[in-house]
Amino acid sequence: MSQRYVYILAAILAIVGILLFAYKWLALGFPLTANRETPVWTIETSVTFDAGPGSIKVDLHIPTLTPGFRTLNQNSVSRGFGFNLDYSSGGRVARWAIRRANGTQTVYYRISVYEDSGSRQEDTTPPFPPPPSIEEPFRTAVEVIVEDVRAQSADTASFVSALIRTLRDPSPGPNVELLLSEVGSDKDFVQTLTTLLAAARIPARVIRGLELEGRQRSADLISWLEIHDGDSWRYFNPVTGEENLPRRFFIWWRGSETLVDVQGATNVQTRFAVQENYLDTVTIAETQAAQAGGGLVDFSLYSLPIQTQAVYSVLLMIPIGALVMVLMRNFVGIDAFGTFMPVLIALAFRETRLFWGVIMFLLLVSLGLSIRFLLERLRLLLVPRLTAVLIVVVMLMLLISLVSHTFGVDTGLSVALFPMVIIAMTIERMSVVWEERGAADAVRAGVGSVIIAVVAYVAMGIAWLEHLIFTFPELLLAVLALVILAGRYTGYRLLELTRFKALTGS
Repeated sequence: MSQRYVYILAAILAIVGILLFAYKWLALGFPLTANRETPVWTIETSVTFDAGPGSIKVDLHIPTLTPGFRTLNQNSVSRGFGFNLDYSSGGRVARWAIRRANGTQTVYYRISVYEDSGSRQEDTTPPFPPPPSIEEPFRTAVEVIVEDVRAQSADTASFVSALIRTLRDPSPGPNVELLLSEVGSDKDFVQTLTTLLAAARIPARVIRGLELEGRQRSADLISWLEIHDGDSWRYFNPVTGEENLPRRFFIWWRGSETLVDVQGATNVQTRFAVQENYLDTVTIAETQAAQAGGGLVDFSLYSLPIQTQAVYSVLLMIPIGALVMVLMRNFVGIDAFGTFMPVLIALAFRETRLFWGVIMFLLLVSLGLSIRFLLERLRLLLVPRLTAVLIVVVMLMLLISLVSHTFGVDTGLSVALFPMVIIAMTIERMSVVWEERGAADAVRAGVGSVIIAVVAYVAMGIAWLEHLIFTFPELLLAVLALVILAGRYTGYRLLELTRFKALTGS
């Protein structure tokens, strides 16, 4: 296969892996670091009323789209009431109904949300509002105010800010004073603003929401102003005229309709409570992916049983160790016994820790090599000789464990986790090299194996990298692309530059 096809294959693998990684990170919200927690606010609305006797219908406006927030889950709690969700001009509506009820009743709606800067309101351009129907003398006052403010503004945003400042002027003119004579609350004030903006042919509506800050046993709704400038929805403070939203402002519903409508009951009271909690970011990302209906989350490793996850958290790091092996062999030029033996030894180091692991590995290989030379005088065939070496390795492991336990060194007990067959093959391979090429080559390859195993252990032990590979296993495609490209490298290795330095004449 030509060099071009190798590059194309590596590019395809890398692009696919990176695109899948970017989708899970940016779209689904899987975190790049482990043990990250995200603040989640649970908002509970309770509607209490005196019922019946007779049938009851309850309509409660609930959130739809809130810029900067996403819904994690929502549910309703009620005794004996039927429940469903519907849509109205103000957004979504939660509806409860019961054939017969008597006495004090309470229904609950609960929603959990979290911050997401990627969540934005849909920019649907609304039609221009029709001129409001206002009786005299209020109609003339509205027209005069609109004309005066328009002369002081340059665009929609500046018009809205100037209008709010005019209405909030401590010394209002006669037209403003007349218009505000029937305004008794902030809600009525914002409603008056929308009327004036409708007279100026600017789409506007009242929004009401909550400031999510910590735990609030009794939270109050805040009225705000939302206008459309022809391109997008914009938000204005109805008190100062500044264009902004309060920090962590969660919009509950839009429009002039009442929050709750209860038919067949009296003494209706609505309360809000807010509680802040922290959830694992991975759990939130999985929930978001499941709500989006993507099948990719079904293949997430987090959907596996916990014990299986623990196994794969180790197995998925083997390609990282193998990549280290490729780089150390093909680019640095360190010799080693076998292709993947250093990687398996590095896995054993994860149990014994690095210092004791290296000591026990060198001890086992040294003792095993001595026994191997003693067996050489018996002139055994290959398979019986390997079996004899394996038995000796097992007995040496047992001896080291017993000695370690006697001296109170518990680390020696994990020596049994070393791959016995690999050590046996290493001893056999080292003895053959010793006989064929001499002790220097055998020792050099043995030391090289330990060096590669140590570097692979360090790379495979990076907690951030382990989380990244476990959460985004598609990144192994990029690792595969690197291995394929490394497999076409035929240049000098770093150690060869020193080895052949004499040929350069310097």
